[in-house]
Amino acid sequence: MSGVQSVQRSFAILRALATTPMGVTEVAKAVDLPKSTVARLLSALEKEGAVGQDSARGQYRIGDALSLMVNETPGGKSLTALSYPYLTLLATEFGETAGIGFCEGSQIFYADHVEPDAAVQVRSWTGEYAPLHLVPSGLVVLSHLSASELDAYLGGDLKRTSSRSLTQPSAIRARLDAVRRQGYSWGFEEFAEGLNSVAAPVLGPEGALVATLHVHGPAYRFPKDGDSDAIGLRLSDVCADLARHLR
Repeated sequence: MSGVQSVQRSFAILRALATTPMGVTEVAKAVDLPKSTVARLLSALEKEGAVGQDSARGQYRIGDALSLMVNETPGGKSLTALSYPYLTLLATEFGETAGIGFCEGSQIFYADHVEPDAAVQVRSWTGEYAPLHLVPSGLVVLSHLSASELDAYLGGDLKRTSSRSLTQPSAIRARLDAVRRQGYSWGFEEFAEGLNSVAAPVLGPEGALVATLHVHGPAYRFPKDGDSDAIGLRLSDVCADLARHLR
């Protein structure tokens, strides 16, 4: 089974379970897949906490690791839960940690992450916040604000958390122009020393920003020389694919 196929099938399973708990046979029927395939995917999702099983009834449901971090989107879908297969795909493709973030006031809230099978991993930021101007996910959010909203943010207290933090309003505005042109944003050790990250937007049915997906890793290996544009474009494509399932 290809990585893309696995993501698509895992997504279908999570979407089916988002409405009601089901047993393996019911899930297989709902997603029109062989029972053996569904059982393997459910086992993998359970290991990651994406689904949980009622030991008494044998039914699967969206797992606590995801249900505690629900962000409701049109149609009642949990975007955090729906993003899980896409984060898994990104973590697998790039060999780095992938996550989803939501704007909360003047900060980004990191709702969930999927970590790669790598010997050297970076700290998990799940459940934590970061100022918008210091991280790529936040810069993506700022690039979608109205002129008055952006003026208000840049007129506030712009904190520094590393020697590379960008805090000059004019420099941030120039950076946002590039984000709008490219459709993604990179950050090179601007929030934390030794950490690089790239983020792109997930747009809702009306074209409004509903979330961001990002990938981050140690600065010494991520990105490899010459790979930053290709990584940014691939991340944008994955975000667009996720967004299509919100319509």
